[in-house]
Amino acid sequence: MRSSIQAILFIMAAILVLLFTAPTSDAEITCNDVVKKIGPCIEYLRTGSGMPPPPCCDGVKELAASATNTQDKQATCTCLKNQSKNLNIKAELAQALPGNCGISLSYPISPNVDCTTY
Repeated sequence: MRSSIQAILFIMAAILVLLFTAPTSDAEITCNDVVKKIGPCIEYLRTGSGMPPPPCCDGVKELAASATNTQDKQATCTCLKNQSKNLNIKAELAQALPGNCGISLSYPISPNVDCTTY
């Protein structure tokens, strides 16, 4: 009897772990991935002027290349939107960043963008 109860508790615990660790979306790109890639841009976006530094553009290019499906683009957009609010960056530098790095994004880097449309 005692081993049956232990087995049931073990199975219930395993199910709970699976439920809480299951991905909540189909996006493969996480906000942590986005933050790592744009990390070299943060200081430039806060206080810079002119062209972004090469490590910043390298990260932006990697990010654009890795966000190839709708879910990844929306996840990337949402993360960039939230980070642009939290990091107190210059909006004009953020919006010009993709072009200054020689790429195009299908969405602007802005705290006001609706990421569900991309």
